[in-house]
Amino acid sequence: MIRIPRAKRKQKAPQNSLRGKKFPFQSPKGMHDILPQDFLYLEKIEKAFKKVSCFFDFLRLEPPLLEDVRLFERGTGPNSEIVQKQMFFVKSRSRSESSLVLRPEYTPGIFRAYVENGLTHSLVPAKFCYWGPVFRYEQPQRGRFRQFYQMGFEILNTLDSVYDAQIISAVYKILAELHLKGIVVKINSIGCRSCRASYVKKLRDYYKNKSFKLCNDCLKRLKENPLRLLDCKEERCQPYKANAPQTLDYLCNNCKTHFKSVLEYLDEAKIPYLIEPTLVRGLDYYSKTVFEIFVEGEENALGGGGRYDYLSESLWSTKLGAAGAALGVERVMEAMKSQKIVLSPKKEHKVFLIYMGEEAKKKAFVLMENFFKEGILVKESFSKESLKSQLRQADKEGAEIALILGQREVFEEVVILRDMKSGNQETVPIEKIVPQLKKRLRFL
Repeated sequence: MIRIPRAKRKQKAPQNSLRGKKFPFQSPKGMHDILPQDFLYLEKIEKAFKKVSCFFDFLRLEPPLLEDVRLFERGTGPNSEIVQKQMFFVKSRSRSESSLVLRPEYTPGIFRAYVENGLTHSLVPAKFCYWGPVFRYEQPQRGRFRQFYQMGFEILNTLDSVYDAQIISAVYKILAELHLKGIVVKINSIGCRSCRASYVKKLRDYYKNKSFKLCNDCLKRLKENPLRLLDCKEERCQPYKANAPQTLDYLCNNCKTHFKSVLEYLDEAKIPYLIEPTLVRGLDYYSKTVFEIFVEGEENALGGGGRYDYLSESLWSTKLGAAGAALGVERVMEAMKSQKIVLSPKKEHKVFLIYMGEEAKKKAFVLMENFFKEGILVKESFSKESLKSQLRQADKEGAEIALILGQREVFEEVVILRDMKSGNQETVPIEKIVPQLKKRLRFL
């Protein structure tokens, strides 16, 4: 039988021959690698997303990364920042495909897929969810990337205020599932076309004498889309924004009733909210309810959304009411880290496979195949040759059991089963190792 030395925990780190050698390539500006330690957070967030999606019966829908630019020009609005500044155009060898862009958001693509695939009669209302990358050309900064992930919900073909509240409830529940503190929804109503016109006139009159004090973007907004003056983040524009006329004072009876109903649903569900009179969303298709969701310690919203009853008219000349919301996955991840929500990898691999010699290595490889079929998670270190280095690795990985194969064990068709805590070991016939492992793993 092989004599197994006790593994020592503290070992001198091996020298890295690549240290100090500069790699000539970097990721594109504003686009980042998702490293293994970040996947702990991503998997936690996606688990919460899937749980909430399943509970509210949202169906997963994934439109392509590339879409016709006109989908966003007509849907998002020709004067929106997305269309004006943030789209990535894709060159194509075909002239008929020269107007493709990487999707800057999901909502128009979700709606296109809903109509194009003939789902407008079979799914009423249609409840969709999505998770994937979007692309926006903007200056990278904290919480803003040129490629980032969004998760979100869309409820199409309904005017009912209960679905505005359900969308809010869904994104709120994701953050609550992640144990984030201080979650609050900031909410407002921007009315409909019939009542918004009088408000926009009042807003334009208010800003008219202040135009020389505004930032360049707001000067443009004043001419093209005055409602977006309230979306400005420039410091010099904040005093004027704070004293601007409020949308809630100009709502028609229908919009007042709708907004009151949404708030009542939130009250019943005990979802905390603040009415924010200056809150608007930067896209043209929004109407009535708009909201953003924040957590303690974060200045930027983790996500937002609202009702968009006019998107279908822009794209299809047919009115289909809808509501939706999206959360920025990286922003949620950053909030978890800021609030010191620490995640540790699960130590599911309790068995470590060790070999000595080429024949034992081949046998160990075959054993790995058998363990996969039986659903037994096993780690290995095929790149290491010595018994000591493999034992050190098993100890570092926190393995409970080590399986050891040498030349003699291969010849006798047995394997040494070693308890890594006690150091006790026994020899087990190879054909019995699977049931023996299953029996032991039930108690670990």
